[in-house]
Amino acid sequence: MKLHRFEDTTQFYQRVKNYLLNHEALHNMLLGLCNALIHNPERFDQKPYLATVEVDGDIVAVVMRTPLQNLLLSKIQDFVAIEAIAQDLHLTQESLPGINAPTIEAKAFAEAWHSLTGQSYQLKMVLCAFQLEQVQAIPKATGCLRIATESDRELLICWFEAFALEALGHVEPGVERTVERYLQRSTAYIWEDEVPVSMACRVGVTPNGARVSLVYTPPEHRRKGYASACVAALSQTLLNQGYRYCFLFTDLANPTSNHIYQAIGYQAVGDLSDYSFTENTAVDVTA
Repeated sequence: MKLHRFEDTTQFYQRVKNYLLNHEALHNMLLGLCNALIHNPERFDQKPYLATVEVDGDIVAVVMRTPLQNLLLSKIQDFVAIEAIAQDLHLTQESLPGINAPTIEAKAFAEAWHSLTGQSYQLKMVLCAFQLEQVQAIPKATGCLRIATESDRELLICWFEAFALEALGHVEPGVERTVERYLQRSTAYIWEDEVPVSMACRVGVTPNGARVSLVYTPPEHRRKGYASACVAALSQTLLNQGYRYCFLFTDLANPTSNHIYQAIGYQAVGDLSDYSFTENTAVDVTA
């Protein structure tokens, strides 16, 4: 078993593409990050950590990380790879804020990282990965979908921040720059019913699909079907653009959003877990 680190993202992507495509929906964050690193390198101030673990020339694990972000780990074929990854990261990375990976892999890495570094781990969220191939008919809400424009800039900044607070509990720096990127690429969408009432964005692409995220409706416009209509219309737009699939993640603790997306036609394909790491040496054994 050997860990291979890559300096060139394109070379790394060519090596891992087929492995990741075996579970494209579960791996859509890794595939989307590869796409961004290759086509929009200006977004990243420092080099990413890119690695595979291989046995006799066959990949058994793929791992990625951009600075300040959580580690992304693929499905793993041989869990001995966890130790190799943890050891290499301990040598090359100053610290890790957390990990996002399929549930079994995420827990295994969190335990290995705690044993190696003394950092405790805490389960922050369990996510369900969904995939859609065809949009199902739903009750129609009034209004229509449109691409967000420059005139929506301040509204988007407000909504991006509100989404982060609700979904993550905090707002990371650089929201204005993030909104600018979505406006430049025309990947932020608004459902408008005389006034803007909901939003959703295309946040990443894979060879066969696109991920929908940043779904947000202000409290005063909720329970009117706007979010469902917005996501359904955006999903159909993406399919019309030639994508075979649409992907999204939901918080399993939010039954409302899970029901909404399934009604649109999204089907669950697997669970992932987000763990955070801290310097406290007391491990949360209930996670």
